[in-house]
Amino acid sequence: MRRDGEGVVRSDWTLIVPLKPLDQAKSRLSGTAVGRLRPTLALAFAQDTVAAALAVPAVVDVVVVTDDPVAAAEVTALGAHVVADVPGAGLNAALEYGAHAVRRARPGAATAALGADLPALRPAELNLVLARAAHHPRAFLADAAGVGTTFLSASAGTPLAPAFGGRSRARHRASGAREIDPSGVESVRRDVDTGDDLRCALALGVGPYTAARLPAGTGGRAAPGPFV
Repeated sequence: MRRDGEGVVRSDWTLIVPLKPLDQAKSRLSGTAVGRLRPTLALAFAQDTVAAALAVPAVVDVVVVTDDPVAAAEVTALGAHVVADVPGAGLNAALEYGAHAVRRARPGAATAALGADLPALRPAELNLVLARAAHHPRAFLADAAGVGTTFLSASAGTPLAPAFGGRSRARHRASGAREIDPSGVESVRRDVDTGDDLRCALALGVGPYTAARLPAGTGGRAAPGPFV
């Protein structure tokens, strides 16, 4: 954490994005109108998430933890770094491994876990979340449903200690992480697991990768401008 010339708290963040093999990802979309596109959309969600995250000035690196070779190639092309999911033991193990890999290379790194399924993500809103998180050793943002978590941060020297999945908002709060003010950051909270989630993301305006892969008639539209 540092302060700029105006006294504003800033951090140089490394974001860690876990991504399942595409043939296993977003299984709850299987029974929807876009179910046949599930692996394609899972990749598109991740591409839009990573592209938006890399556009945030406070983000110095995005590390994607995945064993999927297609996804690895695509996010690498965007400018992310890929770490293999060596534990192969689920979401939280992947995040822990990614955080340890980051801190082996940069011991003083401020790290944050971000879901790979935020196709409407806006850099300005993620930047606001990071600015709020920078005031606390650990902080988290609840998802749009108010039950799960889409973002968890840890300042330099603080363990990430992820507890994602299910009712993770309550677990992260109980672990001592500070809950981030959710006002004005809807795109960072709008993860996509179900058809209803996707419709809500479409209403916000999804990124170009997701918009390009949705079939005609589903309401797909790109977010206005370069994720503004």
